[in-house]
Amino acid sequence: MAKVFSEKVILVEGKSDKLRLIPVLDEATEIICTNGTISNVKLEEILSPYDDLPIYAFLDADKSGEQIRSIVKKEFPEAIHLYTKSMYCEVANTPLDVLASILKRVNIKVRKEFLL
Repeated sequence: MAKVFSEKVILVEGKSDKLRLIPVLDEATEIICTNGTISNVKLEEILSPYDDLPIYAFLDADKSGEQIRSIVKKEFPEAIHLYTKSMYCEVANTPLDVLASILKRVNIKVRKEFLL
């Protein structure tokens, strides 16, 4: 298994969500994409290298996001769930300053220029 250099793991649905978060973060954070719907087995498989790290589920405010969130709650009850406002629907559509605010509330370091 490859060595993990991240301090935290953020689980998102897609690449556009990941790309939206990257410029906001100011600490070593692994961002894992589910690429849409996912099974319990696949979720465990993709998160197993990060067993000792805090997991943050930052999923879209839609049916697909809620389905994945349900699996995460069942399989990883210790995971911290982050929510975008329903008006943005997707992490990828959420303004950078709003993302920074959401992440900062759970003690994830964000770049100062995104804080109002």
